[in-house]
Amino acid sequence: MNLSQIIVEALESLNANKMRSGLTILGIVIGVAAVIAMLGVGNGAQNSISGSINDIGTNILFVFTGNDQAEVRNPRPLTVKDSEAIADPFAAPSVQAVAPVIQGQHEIAAGGEKTVVQVSGVVPVHAQVRNETLTEGEFINESQLLGRASVAIIGQDTADAIFGRKSGLVGETIRIDGQPFRIIGILSSKGGGMMGSQDNRVLVPFTTSQSRLETGSADNVDVIYVQAVSPEAVSAASDEIAQILRTRHRTAIGEDDFTVFTQQDLLSTAGSITGVLTVFLGGIAAISLLVGGIGIMNIMLVSVSERTREIGLRKALGARKRDILTQFLAESSLLSFLGGIVGVILGWLIAVAIEQVSIVLESPFQTAISADSILLATLFSAAVGLFFGIYPANRAASLEPVEALRYE
Repeated sequence: MNLSQIIVEALESLNANKMRSGLTILGIVIGVAAVIAMLGVGNGAQNSISGSINDIGTNILFVFTGNDQAEVRNPRPLTVKDSEAIADPFAAPSVQAVAPVIQGQHEIAAGGEKTVVQVSGVVPVHAQVRNETLTEGEFINESQLLGRASVAIIGQDTADAIFGRKSGLVGETIRIDGQPFRIIGILSSKGGGMMGSQDNRVLVPFTTSQSRLETGSADNVDVIYVQAVSPEAVSAASDEIAQILRTRHRTAIGEDDFTVFTQQDLLSTAGSITGVLTVFLGGIAAISLLVGGIGIMNIMLVSVSERTREIGLRKALGARKRDILTQFLAESSLLSFLGGIVGVILGWLIAVAIEQVSIVLESPFQTAISADSILLATLFSAAVGLFFGIYPANRAASLEPVEALRYE
């Protein structure tokens, strides 16, 4: 038999039991759709996180207190003096700008509404280093920093939570831990990030945070953002920062009490996390494909039992073992192939639905269905059909004609 004849006979056989074939295909459809949707969500998460990191800038470094890679006794915290030393052009010629930050969770209140958000004390150059933009108002300036002014810049989500709107708020007053602050600007939306929501935060002058909000040492900082002179200078800037801090903290190489992260480090970490997440989600979804494969085996075994006399008649008329084997494998493969096609379409629709739901929930998320994931799911579904169809097909092909013809 040629290929077209095999396919036509397989379709006729499946068409003879429409309900049973449809239910068998459904198992494969659900499995493939789940794989496509889950891989799309995983790839979308990876793209979203990578995009958030890239939005920060390609030449940004992050300096944190502590080091998970080394055991350091009595680690010293980062200080304002450390940030000033890093900003020294003679000690760190690869560094363009330095922005120390103090941050903590505080209660924000206005108009009878309250919420708890992260409040960061920043310097004017913070806008340049972190690529901050405003929808209205102005950023914190030097005079407000020197005067320890009670001014604040708020994020989109924070504004919506306490005022019910995201514009026309410049000049309004909010209270941070009961202390009045005048709003001078509204941050542009950035969405979520590795460090939490970038739209649910408040920025105040660094000196104001030191003196009025944070209760720790006035000289300590939580993180130092550093902007290198160019993306190519990031590696050199990282080495210069490390050398400066080792000298100031009097630590040996390998015993650093600080951590310097580059954007590439963050991208690698994010890629590892989302990669594991994607494999995990895809693996769980693939289990349903195996269940669908078992369903194919079950139905094909039933089909062999029902068509025993037919198989015996075919063999008596000259059909070879290979012909019978090919016929039943074609039927099982066709079941999984049709299920794979419908599953790809359903998986795409599920991914689109996830995107629409995220928009309604005001947390836009874009899934990413790649050609690789479609090809992988389709080939895997076809392989499942072949694998689980081998045993029933071989059983049918091995029947003795005389015994098959006598089967009731």
